[in-house]
Amino acid sequence: MIRTTMPPVPLSVNHLLERAGRVFPQSEILSRMPDKSFHRSTNADLYRRARRLAAGLREAGLKKGDRVATLCWNHYAHLEAYFGVPAAGGVTHTLNLRLAPEEIGWIAQHAQDRMLIVDDVLLPLFERFRASCRFEHVIVVPLTGAPVAAPYIDYEQFLERAPAQFDYAPHDENDAISMCYTSGTTGRPKGVVYSHRSTMLHTLAVAAVESCRPRSTDTVCPVVPMFHVNAWGMPYCCAMVGARVVMPGPHLGGADLIDLFQAQNVTLACGVPTIWIGILQLLDSNPQLRLPPAMRMTVGGSALPEATVRGFARHGATVYVGWGMTETSPVASISGAKPELRDIGEDERFRRATLAGIPMPLVETRLIGEDGTEQPWDDKALGELQVRGPFITSSYHETPADPEKFTADGFLRTGDVAAIDAHAFIRIADRTKDLIKSGGEWISSVDMEGRLMDHPAVLEAAVIAVPDPKWSERPLACVVLRPRASATAEQLREHLAQFFARWQLPDRIEFLETIPRTSTGKFLKSRLREMYR
Repeated sequence: MIRTTMPPVPLSVNHLLERAGRVFPQSEILSRMPDKSFHRSTNADLYRRARRLAAGLREAGLKKGDRVATLCWNHYAHLEAYFGVPAAGGVTHTLNLRLAPEEIGWIAQHAQDRMLIVDDVLLPLFERFRASCRFEHVIVVPLTGAPVAAPYIDYEQFLERAPAQFDYAPHDENDAISMCYTSGTTGRPKGVVYSHRSTMLHTLAVAAVESCRPRSTDTVCPVVPMFHVNAWGMPYCCAMVGARVVMPGPHLGGADLIDLFQAQNVTLACGVPTIWIGILQLLDSNPQLRLPPAMRMTVGGSALPEATVRGFARHGATVYVGWGMTETSPVASISGAKPELRDIGEDERFRRATLAGIPMPLVETRLIGEDGTEQPWDDKALGELQVRGPFITSSYHETPADPEKFTADGFLRTGDVAAIDAHAFIRIADRTKDLIKSGGEWISSVDMEGRLMDHPAVLEAAVIAVPDPKWSERPLACVVLRPRASATAEQLREHLAQFFARWQLPDRIEFLETIPRTSTGKFLKSRLREMYR
């Protein structure tokens, strides 16, 4: 039997740090500070300081597998933690600062975080859950320049005092390096733990896809928070290819981001639909505002209306929609070009741009129908989207095994209902818990929301099922109108009648000032169901 001549060299994110520091040392890392000034550093600084952080953590007692929590915005020090904590053998645990303080505390306790790295501007938030945690060391990043009071430790002084000599902690490629918790829309959040191997393979997969990969000539702005599924893997990808990175810090308003994009000539940005919908509103309302030429945007987290994709095209930007979950590292599919679709018409191109794209490399995908059989890829048959691969979790941290989440043959049950067409494009129809079954027939809330938001007067729309004595369930639409725009319920129903059968149209349309959202920007439909049950 022939044997491979290739050595079993373990995959390691330490290689990304080495590559960033040695191959692309001059690539810039620009961070917007709380006062809107800029902190400038380079990959050479990242390399030196991340290793210093690792040495300091080890001297402070960090052992292999220990969790170091971060409570930080997107900036240079958070990036240093991404690489410095695993370099010391630890696990970076990014805490979602948009959750309720009680929930943040519960997550930190459940993960058994030993240490915390926190922005000084976020200390008031930390104080609200500090009593529920047992951090041995709290290291404060002095973004404002204010002195750090004892017993907290100044991050810069912590690096200065760290031993100059450092060697990477010995590790296996399957050792844990980071963890994130799901947003917990049903029950407590669940922890997903990523390894050297899974992170490297996800990084290589993202870098292999033309539509979403950063290039060494790009200026990349991860608007998606670094506390949200590792900023979709962008920090690792940018380190690998040497891209310039622009961090927005806490300034995520539409006007601030447009200013940042323009001033820094951002070529690739990543964020959730709520960010982009707000930016498009500003661009449409103020001709003085512009995006950099040929800017690319990757969008994920929830469905994006076709009107938004067309709107950004008017401003010279290309939108690529992706799909994924905390459980999938997170990018599992992304839109983009295929050779056989090169000559499709404009309307079809925009329609496809709103789909969830095609599966990422290394991701196995299937649809399982209500009867338990695998469904065809014909864009008609609906089924639960199930995925499997080397960067897709097969369990949750310190949580009992749940057959409702994982199949016997290792697929993740995503809870998304989808169809897949002959070109492998995934169309997310709904979450299983959000599908509306009226008179025995299914109605997709996602499709209806997208069509409502295509109406020129509608800014946001969420569609839920409400109980009905005759039909079991009926759709109810919650709508937020654009500023100074008007529309009646009947006008919106007539608009929907172009795309849906009359029996599918919502019986009620409620006009709201805002739609409640989760910590990751998704519509909080459980709250809406409570309001209208």
